[in-house]
Amino acid sequence: MTTNAPPQRSLGQLVSDLSEQTSRLVRAEIALAKTEIAERAKILGAGAGMLVAAGVLALYLLAAVLTTLVIVLDLWLPLWLAALIVTVLLLLVVLILGLLGVKALQKASPPAPQAAIASVQDDIAALKGPSA
Repeated sequence: MTTNAPPQRSLGQLVSDLSEQTSRLVRAEIALAKTEIAERAKILGAGAGMLVAAGVLALYLLAAVLTTLVIVLDLWLPLWLAALIVTVLLLLVVLILGLLGVKALQKASPPAPQAAIASVQDDIAALKGPSA
């Protein structure tokens, strides 16, 4: 009786096949990752576009709210005084936000990671050993 067993492959052939299959698998995984990243980038781009549009419309909304405030104040005050009051209030908000922003930037300056730099310097000093 004759058996049709597959021919025995050498260790070199098996290693070569394994290397080739591993290479194909890595290329396939990279292609999958590229496709997935491209799809996510499209979604992120669309989301960012919608946020920009919302921001632009929010600026128009702010203008409409301020105009409405001037009109409401005009019911009790002269128009020029109503507009001046709204303008001064808006100026105060801008100044306060600007000062808070400058204070926050000064607090965060310099942007270098000071604790990490000090830690690395300590590590270097420890590796050098005690100086004689």
